[in-house]
Amino acid sequence: MSNNWTREQLLIAINLYCQLPFGKFHQGNPLIIATAAKIGRTPSALAMKLSNLASLDPDITGSGRKGLAGASQLDRAIWAEFSANPDQVGYDSQVLVDQLAQQEASLTPLSSDEATEIITNYYAENTLSHTKVRVKQAFFRKAVLSSYQGRCCITGLAEPKLLVASHIVPWRENAQQRLNPANGLCLSVLHDKAYDQGLLTVTPDFLIRVSPRLFADQSDLAKDYLWQLDGKPITLPQKFMPNPEFLAYHAEHIFN
Repeated sequence: MSNNWTREQLLIAINLYCQLPFGKFHQGNPLIIATAAKIGRTPSALAMKLSNLASLDPDITGSGRKGLAGASQLDRAIWAEFSANPDQVGYDSQVLVDQLAQQEASLTPLSSDEATEIITNYYAENTLSHTKVRVKQAFFRKAVLSSYQGRCCITGLAEPKLLVASHIVPWRENAQQRLNPANGLCLSVLHDKAYDQGLLTVTPDFLIRVSPRLFADQSDLAKDYLWQLDGKPITLPQKFMPNPEFLAYHAEHIFN
């Protein structure tokens, strides 16, 4: 087999880069081992490719961490394409990974079938449209939860069934940024609902603001889980920092 990576192989690598926590990019990771076998690469080669991609990620290099030098021209081209068009590249990569998971059961955790979160206010015209939306939402959820290490960035809650990959700029308002992990926050179901309804926001400097409307609620729940958040910082992700421009949009146009 040629030593040169194909576009499809790199799309699969991009998907793993998004799905796996930064500290899991090693050749002993069972998901890397199984994926490498399916695409005809060694686990060490796939792990190295993920580190090459990390060297292109400004959120990694800007934090003082380093990827692995030696990214190829195609690596750079695919990363640039993902940065410019995350919706299409994210979808294409998830379709490829889903195909691998259908062939290899150990890759099921990477499959879109594992994602249960569906945006109920998105209208799908037919079964094909619904399936595409499900695949896209699966990619987004996996990428966002991975970035925040599976914890709510406000409370630290780590129960997956109570976590939501919350869009900063809503799904319906910007089709080009639906799958951009930098357009996501990992929130508990309570705080996701409050965020979606504009009852709280996160400022471009990553501070939580609580709507004055909530201070009218004198319940213990409101006091303990909402009031006290005002002015506190969120826990920042390992990858895909929330885009300050997206945060500013939410604060200006959605926050009450």
